[in-house]
Amino acid sequence: MDEVLRQTLLYDFYGELLTEHQREVYEAVVQNDLSYSEAAEEFGVSRQGVHDLVKRSGKILEDYESKLHLVERFLKIRAKAERILELSSHYNEIDAQSFAEQTASLSAQILEEL
Repeated sequence: MDEVLRQTLLYDFYGELLTEHQREVYEAVVQNDLSYSEAAEEFGVSRQGVHDLVKRSGKILEDYESKLHLVERFLKIRAKAERILELSSHYNEIDAQSFAEQTASLSAQILEEL
């Protein structure tokens, strides 16, 4: 998975668990694409301070994911939902029995993961 997408998902799921200052700096650098120097100037800290805070915040988010696996579960469920959508778009090309079995199986897997 693209690293920027991963960082964004981690932030979406766990960002509220960071302090307000961590969130502000992390958002500025990772989501708003400010350079460390620009963020340092905006927040009145050193470039190294911004770099360290972004690294530390990223590590915190990764630690939450390693314990809770919410992003991993989300991506698995999303892939299954996309497969159901794909099957639905080809409904006329698939026999009804096969369609029913595949969608029921995928739906059951999704429900199990929730």
